[in-house]
Amino acid sequence: MNTLFDNAIQSIQLGIEDYEANDARRPLSAVRNFYAGVLLLAKEVLVRAAPNANPKDVVGATYKPVLDGDGGINFVSGTRTVDFHGIAERFKDFGLKIDQASLNDLSRIRNDMEHLYTEANRETVREAIAKAFPVVVDLFREIDEDPLECLGDSWTVMLDVKALYERELKQCTETFDGVDWQSQALSEAARPCPKCGSHLVYRLDQTRSESGFADAQCRRCGEKIDAITLMETALEAHFEYERYSAAKDGAEDPLGMCPECATKTYVMFNEENQCTNCFMSLEECDRCHVSLTPNNVSDESSSLCGYCSNLFSKDD
Repeated sequence: MNTLFDNAIQSIQLGIEDYEANDARRPLSAVRNFYAGVLLLAKEVLVRAAPNANPKDVVGATYKPVLDGDGGINFVSGTRTVDFHGIAERFKDFGLKIDQASLNDLSRIRNDMEHLYTEANRETVREAIAKAFPVVVDLFREIDEDPLECLGDSWTVMLDVKALYERELKQCTETFDGVDWQSQALSEAARPCPKCGSHLVYRLDQTRSESGFADAQCRRCGEKIDAITLMETALEAHFEYERYSAAKDGAEDPLGMCPECATKTYVMFNEENQCTNCFMSLEECDRCHVSLTPNNVSDESSSLCGYCSNLFSKDD
């Protein structure tokens, strides 16, 4: 009977075999297998972190109360295990680290290929493998396993794929050197293509430093990307995990629609509170002094919240 770890290794190896095959039908299979293997490996890390617990309880996503026969209850895990987002939460709960940004990129590529499989190609798979590489390295390190020993030739292929991709990515990334983003979030964010999700995006005009002139093009699919779309896509990808957590916990979304320029580039995260496109910054309501955000600011005035603006309109 195969263990969770065995299944993880076999899935990753199958993904690499699909990648190496010169067959136009196998890119989607490659990403599916590779993605499944990485998630299984993450679950193995969780299971090993609690060696005395039932593995089903460690990776279970749902729990239900059942009578224990003594007037109390026990919580029994269901058949469903933690998904992509659940794994990140479980790692956090266990005090373990996982490269969430790279895991997000892998998930995005996998989802894009599921919906746009007719456009999938070997380059797409190469990027998926390269994006997942840091995750795989960290997961093997967490459980003190040697990836070369476990994956054999597949590990060598992964190393070669990562090196090739990073060389291309470096060339593209360097074209954005000198852009004055005036935003910590944008300066740190990757810039994926809004059409195919690739990070192999380069700046067309490298003579201008203003962020509003950072028009770009995707090296993989050829899509031309205007500066505003580039910023919107970059910020959505950058804050994907934080936005998911905010929605789940009922907290403020760190990314909003700017009331001034109507682009989804208003950042509210850490010390940053501004639109990264027009640089407008909301402060507090002149009447009630509540902190203003894109979600509560009045449509009529950027100095009032919607509630106070409505009161003033009734007085008129």
